[in-house]
Amino acid sequence: MPDVLLTVGTRKGLFIGRRHDGRWEFDDPHFPAQAVYSVAIDTRPDTPRLLVGGDSAHWGPSVFHSDDLGRTWTEPPAPAVRFPQDTGASLERVWQLHPAPAHSPGVVYAGTEPAALFRSDDGGESFALVRPLWEHPTRSAWEPGGGGEAVHTVVTDRRDPDAVTVAVSTAGVFRSRDGGASWAPSNDGVSAVFLPDPHPEFGQCVHKIAQDAGDLDRLYLQNHWGVYRSDDAGGSWTDIGGPLPSDFGFAVAAHPHHPDTAYVFPITADSDRVPAERRCRVYRTRDAGTSWEPLDRGLPRGDHYGTVLRDALCTDDADPAGVYFGNRNGEVYASDDDGDSWRLLADHLPDVLCVRAAVV
Repeated sequence: MPDVLLTVGTRKGLFIGRRHDGRWEFDDPHFPAQAVYSVAIDTRPDTPRLLVGGDSAHWGPSVFHSDDLGRTWTEPPAPAVRFPQDTGASLERVWQLHPAPAHSPGVVYAGTEPAALFRSDDGGESFALVRPLWEHPTRSAWEPGGGGEAVHTVVTDRRDPDAVTVAVSTAGVFRSRDGGASWAPSNDGVSAVFLPDPHPEFGQCVHKIAQDAGDLDRLYLQNHWGVYRSDDAGGSWTDIGGPLPSDFGFAVAAHPHHPDTAYVFPITADSDRVPAERRCRVYRTRDAGTSWEPLDRGLPRGDHYGTVLRDALCTDDADPAGVYFGNRNGEVYASDDDGDSWRLLADHLPDVLCVRAAVV
């Protein structure tokens, strides 16, 4: 088995697990007084850079980085992410940290609350506001979701450095094809069941988007009710959630190597946010959503109430792939065989907010 680094952001700090020679060990918590809403593992440098979006109740939000796999951390002397004074806004938290593909070395995107996109050209040490999205003409009609009004997902295209897709709660999907100079809503086919018009141009409560390993124009979307697939990079969407026990949920992840393969964790309902049928199960499709299979070998068999949040399900880049999820019960589970079987890696942690993993 290759060595893997697993980062687990919680309400009370960051936990880092390392798999070496097939055995897992976890460090003592980092940032113990901070909620960690976002983590990125930037594997473009020779030594991966870890990026952490922390949120201190006393000092406020910040972005930290480590170039020695978490042994030491650096916080820039000036805030890495800061709204310009003329916006009249202040940073609540960093919901997403996303390194761009290899064609854009040093570029890292940050999605924030209030809903904004920031771009860094120095590996995440400083960021600048992407103003065209902030100043989009629809912004005045955006509404906050249950977790606030946030840009929580960023998807980039390894073929085209100018192609960027974001998901906004609750404004939906927006795409740029000119490096962020302009943005267009891209929600055709995605429903907003909570609105008088269930199919608006924007206003959907998108929870997460993942990009297919084989067809980069194929995206998977977990909505506030509804699981969807796009075959044209988000231009239009098709419902693929029918075979699932519930199409409500927060997380979706794609297999790193196998085309047409994605994972979701169904939740009963927006009014009952526990695993569907009270069963701890990840569902996998291997045919782009035509069918789904439950993956529960090694997971708890009895009634289970651990909700998996939008960034708390991920894959690594091994083959077979590692698949990981954490829940609000403070449990972290891992599979080293594409999701076929699972083992408990950690329990009794604080609420798990995000997980990220990579071969190192």
